[in-house]
Amino acid sequence: MRFDIAKSGSGLVYEIRSIVAVANKLAEYGIDVTWENIGDPVQKGEKIPAWMKAVLSELLECDASYAYSPTKGMNETREFIATSVNKRGGVQITPEVIIFFNGLGDAIARIYSSIRLDARVIMPEPTYSTHLLAEVLHASFPPNTYRMNPYSGWCPDIKELEQKVKSHKSIVGILVINPDNPTGFVYPPEVLKQVVAIAREHDLFLIFDETYHNIVYNGKTTLPLSDIIGDVPGLSMKGVSKEFPWPGSRCGWIEVYNAGRDETFARYINAILNQKMSEVCSTTLPQMSIPRIMTHPQYTNYLKERVGHYEKLSNIAYDILKDVPGIIVNRTNGAFYMTVVFNEAVMNGRQTLPIKQPEIREYIEKLVTDKIEYDKRFVYYLLGATGICVVPLTSFFTALPGFRMTLLEKDEKKFTKVVQTIAEKVVQYIESSK
Repeated sequence: MRFDIAKSGSGLVYEIRSIVAVANKLAEYGIDVTWENIGDPVQKGEKIPAWMKAVLSELLECDASYAYSPTKGMNETREFIATSVNKRGGVQITPEVIIFFNGLGDAIARIYSSIRLDARVIMPEPTYSTHLLAEVLHASFPPNTYRMNPYSGWCPDIKELEQKVKSHKSIVGILVINPDNPTGFVYPPEVLKQVVAIAREHDLFLIFDETYHNIVYNGKTTLPLSDIIGDVPGLSMKGVSKEFPWPGSRCGWIEVYNAGRDETFARYINAILNQKMSEVCSTTLPQMSIPRIMTHPQYTNYLKERVGHYEKLSNIAYDILKDVPGIIVNRTNGAFYMTVVFNEAVMNGRQTLPIKQPEIREYIEKLVTDKIEYDKRFVYYLLGATGICVVPLTSFFTALPGFRMTLLEKDEKKFTKVVQTIAEKVVQYIESSK
C-alpha cells in the first residue's frame, strides 16, 4: 500500500472471542473443549421451545417480515415496548424515542461514536468488553472507571464514582450494567438512586445496559432505569439475545428518556439516529416477533424456568468455590456469569499445571513465554490441562486477576464436575510454585 491504511488500535482485544483460536487449536489435538467463554445459551444446549418456533414460522408467512422496517424499528413493536414502560408508572415515553439496532453491539458502537472525542463516559471496572472497546476506540485514550468491589459482593464504590465525576470535567455520562456482566452483581434500588442523583447534580446523562434485567434470582430485586431516572437524560439498552434466547437475531434497542428536557442531549440522540439512517434499518423479523413472543401464554413460565436453572447453577458453583484458598468468590444473583478473583499475593509467573500430551504442553508453554497477565497464564494452562475454556478477568479492563465462567450448562451433573475440576486446578496451580 502507498502508506499504512490501518487505523491505530488501542492494544485491546476481545478476549471472549480471541481465546477461541487457542481452544480450536487444542481441539485439533483431540481435546474435548468445554466452552465457558461466551454467553450463548443455545451453544450450551438451550432448546428453543416449539411454541416460540411456531410464532416465528407464522411470521415467515407474513410478507412484511421480508421487507425493510422503518429506520427506528417496527411501529407495532415500538408501541408495545412504550406501553410496557409506561405501565410501570415511572418516566413516560412514546414509540418515537425507541430505536432498534442490529444487536446491542451495533447500538453500543453508535452510542459511543456519536459522542465528541473530548467527552467521556465513565464505566464500571471490570466492565463488559464491547462497551470498553467502543468507548476507548472513540476517544483513543484509556477509559475512566469506577471500581466494582469484590470484597463487598461487587457493589460499586459510589464515593469513588462521585469523586471522579467531580474531578474529570470531560466525563459527560455514566454507564451502569444491571445485572452486571461480568460479575453477576444486581444493583439494589438504593444504589441505583445514588447513581441517578450523581448524574442529576453534575448534569450528566445515563447509559443503563439492561440486557439481563429479567434474569435476576436468589431473592434479589432491582429496578429498571425508567422507574428511577426522574428528569435526568438517559437511555436504556435492551435486547432479545439472552432473554428469548436468540443471540443470532442481532436484535436490540434503546429507550431514550427525557431528551426533550435538554437540548444538548437531544442533539446527541439525533446524531445516533442519523448514523442509524445510513444503514436504512435493522432486521425486521426479530422485531416483529417481540410482542408475539413476550405476550405468549407460555413465555412467563418459560423464562421463569430458565432463571431458576441459572439460580441453581449459581449456588452449585458458589458452594464449590467459596472455600477454595487463594480466591474470592461472590454468589451470582443476575445474568449468567460467575467471576472468580485470585488473591494477588498467590499469583506469579512460575505457576503451571501438568499437561499430559507433549504437543499440547509445548503449545501452551509457547503462549506463556511472553510477558502476559497472571490470570491469562492460568486460563491457558487450565485450557491445556482440562479443555475448560474460561475468560481472564483482566480482559475486562481491571487489574484484578481472575476469570469469568458461565452458568449456562444444561446438564447439572456435567456443570458440577466442571466447577469441581476448576476448583481442583486452582489449588494445584497456586501450589505449583511453592
